Amino acid sequence: MPEAEFSGIVSAMREIIVHTDGGCSGNPGPGGWAYVMRYGDRLREDSGFAPDTTNNKMELTAVIEALTFLAARRSEAVRLAESGEASGLPSWHASPIKVYTDSQYVRNGVTSWLRGWKAKGWKTADRKPVKNQELWMRLDALVSNLAPAFFWVEGHAGEPDNERCDSLVQAQIRSRRSSQVSGV
Repeated sequence: MPEAEFSGIVSAMREIIVHTDGGCSGNPGPGGWAYVMRYGDRLREDSGFAPDTTNNKMELTAVIEALTFLAARRSEAVRLAESGEASGLPSWHASPIKVYTDSQYVRNGVTSWLRGWKAKGWKTADRKPVKNQELWMRLDALVSNLAPAFFWVEGHAGEPDNERCDSLVQAQIRSRRSSQVSGV
């Protein structure tokens, strides 16, 4: 296929857009993570809680949870197509994935630091162990599988899906904190 035709097909593809956020009350402290995922007019939101965590762990967890969902859906789509239970792969199967995060730690980690950490045996430039290595290893495997592009978005700057993620994170923290206070 000529390159011009191929690029036209790619540009006509809809993208899977993922916004992520994580945070905690105190650092460390109780925390939450969330993602908002869009594909055309489809919307998926998810969020979760950790009782004792850090902001960076929650930021990483948000991206890991979103990409884990996508990886599972893609694997299931392939299984259904190969078994004949589906007539082919769904349109979203090959769609590019764009991840928007307000965490420079996540964005820089994936786009700049990860390759060096792995080459140095999961050590930083100053030969210290990489913090949150288990999470980074999980994220690395997902990135290798799905090849998402990562973008930084300024937090609390009015971007609707980033603001929604922040609201979901705060709701997780509030709901767990109030259930702990009430003894539930």
